[in-house]
Order: sequence, then C-alpha cells, then structure tokens
Amino acid sequence: MLCVIYKSPKKEQTYLFVKQRDDFSSVPEALMETFGTPVLVTLINLATKDKLGMADIEKVRSNLTKQGYYLQLPPPQENLLKQHKEQMKAQAEQ
Repeated sequence: MLCVIYKSPKKEQTYLFVKQRDDFSSVPEALMETFGTPVLVTLINLATKDKLGMADIEKVRSNLTKQGYYLQLPPPQENLLKQHKEQMKAQAEQ
C-alpha cells in the first residue's frame, strides 16, 4: 500500500497521510483549512514497513483504507509545572 505524507505549514509536527499524491478528496474541508496548504514530505510503501516514527502503522493502514486519510498530531506537551507540584505534594505527604 503506497502512502504519501504531507506536513502542515500551520501546525508544527502535524502530518497528513493520503493514498495518492495531491488527492485530498477524502479529507474533510474543515480539516484542510486548519491544516493549511500541504507540503510534500515523502512517499512510502506501507507494505514494506514494520513501524513508523511516531504513528501506529496499523492505525495508519486502517484509516487509509476506511476513510482515505490519516492525521498525525504532535505528542501532547508535558506539563512540567503540574508534574513538579505533584512531586512537591507527594514529598510533603511523606
């Protein structure tokens, strides 16, 4: 299964996977507006891959088959202040 990956010029670390180059017909219009003008990153053959960098390859394959696209969002940012407060609270309780 071939797949084309585009990055968003508006949203950092956000990628759109589609089945064919420059075919965004299966992607909702609202998503395309938020994503911005796609910037081509690469074309890959998912059949020859066991894993992808940040995306679950089985989920990518499934979404491409079922809905025609897969959207990879950046990982959630760590809330270091919250973690610090939780550590301080745990230490105070000891």
